[in-house]
Amino acid sequence: MKVIFHENFYQVYTSDPASAEGRMEAIVEVIQPHVEFVTAEPASQADILAVHSQTHIDSVRRRGLYDISALAAGAAIQAAETGLVSEPCFALIRPPGHHASADSSWGFCYFNNMAVALEALKQKGKIQSAYVLDIDLHYGDGNVNILGKKDYVDVHNVEAYERVAYMNEVKKETEACQADIIGISAGFDNHKDDWGSVLTTEDYREIGQMVRKAADRNRGCFAILEGGYNHQVLGHNVHALIEGLCRESMPKE
Repeated sequence: MKVIFHENFYQVYTSDPASAEGRMEAIVEVIQPHVEFVTAEPASQADILAVHSQTHIDSVRRRGLYDISALAAGAAIQAAETGLVSEPCFALIRPPGHHASADSSWGFCYFNNMAVALEALKQKGKIQSAYVLDIDLHYGDGNVNILGKKDYVDVHNVEAYERVAYMNEVKKETEACQADIIGISAGFDNHKDDWGSVLTTEDYREIGQMVRKAADRNRGCFAILEGGYNHQVLGHNVHALIEGLCRESMPKE
């Protein structure tokens, strides 16, 4: 499986938990033997302007966060394009993006990576429909604020707070999904050893399998890293999700 990544994502670019030292290292250490890394390239300003206002872009630039944020958005585009035409793909990126709206952002996010990726595909005529499954602990208000206004996108934030109900909700949603591409806003902070205390590592593998099956009925899928802050389990959870997304079984850890 291809994973879009860049060494600049190792940078500690702010003091927030998404930028914490060791976060990317914890993931790479686990998944490196099992995946093919592809170097991320930054999104163009035109790609970002398709989603965000110039005022917001200028604000991110003044804070010294434009380059790393554009790189994350570009990686999301690459993951979406790969997921559409060849195989499921994971964008191992930071900053995350699902709290970024057109004119504002919060929650460790600056540009909305999912929105930039899907809008790039739509404007190039590569998709007519898209579905976003947000499995982060926190409601992806930026995804809803931007993509919820697009008639070609359905956005679903999983809202169940109990494990069985959560997995049943994902199952119901994925079985009903009909879209050219499925994008996962892949937050891992709902893990039982993270802030949400709901899901097991095996649950992330099952979520990946459910999304892959839905994509096989349609056209493609990809995932973008959002939250997840317990470095001791984060890499294993990411590995589980991408293993579930693979059409062929990956080697076990």
